[in-house]
Amino acid sequence: MTLKEEFATRNFSIYGQWLGILTMILCFALGIANIFTFHVVVIIFSVLCLISAFIILFIEVPLLLRICPTSAGFDSAIRRITTNYMRAAAYAVMAVVQWLSIIPRATSLIAAAILLSLTGVCYLLAGIKGQAFVGSKTLGGAGVAQMIV
Repeated sequence: MTLKEEFATRNFSIYGQWLGILTMILCFALGIANIFTFHVVVIIFSVLCLISAFIILFIEVPLLLRICPTSAGFDSAIRRITTNYMRAAAYAVMAVVQWLSIIPRATSLIAAAILLSLTGVCYLLAGIKGQAFVGSKTLGGAGVAQMIV
């Protein structure tokens, strides 16, 4: 299935997965950009944003769990986040953390909070509509990870 065909399915989990990849890139960039401020609390939220980026990477690209050396505890925690509702909850937690980052000082981390929220909403809509989670073949879902092993 091509990327165009994946988007044509109107499955919100596909939209959520691709929006998650965009969110991961933004979280990584904003985490690095804001870590060089002189405000200690903003630095802490920047580090949390960087951690969120790596968590999203492993959630959205399941192939990486097979090829990257990670601990068994981390693997099992990430593998529990498989349903649309669990993904929506994970993104909601990460979004709340980034929304809290604007309390001490408004920074560009608000963009990460907005995209994390939108991604969580996509997964929530997929769950509410009863759409099964469909992993993008481009990102290592639906058989690509099984071909590696």
